Amino acid sequence: MLNNEIIEKLSENFAGRTEFTNKEVFSVAEEFGMTDKKVFHALAKYPKVARGVYDLSEEFGKPSAVVESKVKPKPVMKQALKGVVSVSNDEVFIPRAMPEFVPWGHFADIVKIIKSRMFYPTYISGLSGNGKTFMVEQAAAKARREFVRVQISPETDEDDLIGGFRLINGETVFQKGAVIKAMEAGALLLIDEIDRGTNKIMCLQGVLEGKPVLIKKTGEVVEPAPGFNVIATANTKGKGSEDGRFSAATVIDEAFLERFTINVEQTFPQIATEKKIVMKHMKKFEVIDEEFADLLVGWADAIRKTFYDEGIDEVISTRRLCHIVQTFSIFNKRDKAVSLCVNRFDDDTKEAFKDLYEKVDATINGEEPEEVPTGSYPSDDDDTWNAE
Repeated sequence: MLNNEIIEKLSENFAGRTEFTNKEVFSVAEEFGMTDKKVFHALAKYPKVARGVYDLSEEFGKPSAVVESKVKPKPVMKQALKGVVSVSNDEVFIPRAMPEFVPWGHFADIVKIIKSRMFYPTYISGLSGNGKTFMVEQAAAKARREFVRVQISPETDEDDLIGGFRLINGETVFQKGAVIKAMEAGALLLIDEIDRGTNKIMCLQGVLEGKPVLIKKTGEVVEPAPGFNVIATANTKGKGSEDGRFSAATVIDEAFLERFTINVEQTFPQIATEKKIVMKHMKKFEVIDEEFADLLVGWADAIRKTFYDEGIDEVISTRRLCHIVQTFSIFNKRDKAVSLCVNRFDDDTKEAFKDLYEKVDATINGEEPEEVPTGSYPSDDDDTWNAE
C-alpha cells in the first residue's frame, strides 16, 4: 500500500481526483525516495479501472493521513492546564476624598493604624447608619492607601472571598477574590457587615493571622504584601442581636473573633459634630438651612436618649438625617421630608417621631396636604400632573 505522504501529495497535486496513472504515482513517489518497483507492487493492491490507471479512492476516506502529519497536535491535557490560570481585575483603588465627610470619633485612630502599614486586624462595631464604613473609606483616602471592599452576606463563601473558577472567553480560569487581590497589592481590606456571614467565612481565619494563604483550587501560595491589613465593620460584636434589631446578624466563632487585635466601638456623633455633617450635606444638595439643621440634630438626639433609656425601640441615625436633607432638597418642605424619611418605621413609632418633630419646629402649621378627590384624577393627556 502507498504511504500517507504519497497520498497527501497526490491529493495536493491532483485536487478532486481519486484515479491516477502509474506514471503520476511514480513521479510523486520519487520525491519520497520510493523506487518504481516498490510503487508498482503497491499499486497492484488497488482496483485497476483501465490500462495503467488505478483507483485510490479508499485512501482518501482515511483520517490516518492527518494523524501521521508532521504537524503534531498539542496534547489535550496541556490545553486544559493552560486555561487554569489566576486572573485579577482592577478592584484595588485609592478612595476619593469626599467633601461632605466630617472627621470625628475614632477617625484619627483608624488613620494611624492604616498609615502604620502594620498588619493590625481591627473590628469596628456600632449601630447602623453611624458612619463606620464611610469612616474607614475616608481614612484610606487620607492615608492615600489602596483599598478593597467586600460586602458580606449569608451567601458569601470561599469562592467569593478567595476566588473560584470562571468561564472567560471560552476558557476555564481561576479568578481571584477580593481577599487575594488585597493581599497581593498590600492594600487595606474592608470586610463590611462581617456579622452577616455564616461559617462559610471561616476561610478567612488564616488571613486574619497575616500568614500566606494556600489557594486549594490551584495550589498557589499567596504571600501578603507589606501594608496589607484587615478592618471589619459590624452592627454587633459577633454575639448576635438579642433584641432582634439586626435579625441577620449571626454569632461569630470565638476563635475567629479572637484574631482581631482590637475592637472599636462606634457611637453616634455629638450634636455639634452631627450638625457639621448635616450642614455639609445641605451644601452638597444646595439647600442651606441652619435652623433646620439645628432642629434635626436636636430631634435625633432626643430620640436617641429615649432609645438608650429603653423608652423606644427605634433610633434616628446620622444616615437618616442625611436622607432627610436630600429629600428636603427635592420637596422643599421640612415636615414632608421628615415624614417621608420616617415612613419606614412601624405606625406607632412613625407617628411618635413626627409628633416630636412638629413640637420643636414652629414653622409647621399642621395643615394636611391637598388631596385630589376620588374619581377626579386627571387623564394622561391632562397637563395638571406636569404643573410646576
